[in-house]
Amino acid sequence: MTVSLPLVFVLGVIAWAAIKFLGIRLWVAVVIALFGFWLSYTFLAPAIESGTRSGVDVVNGTRD
Repeated sequence: MTVSLPLVFVLGVIAWAAIKFLGIRLWVAVVIALFGFWLSYTFLAPAIESGTRSGVDVVNGTRD
């Protein structure tokens, strides 16, 4: 069974849980999100995308 969820929804739930249960402050979550957007425009973006796709394939069981 494959479940398709938007990444923004998944990250939003993780951020909400971190703020609610771990006591992370809202401004820290915002800074981490902004750093992620900044990092996506650097030379590391292809490596991050490749690692993310590999991880999703492993979780979905589609990788041999």
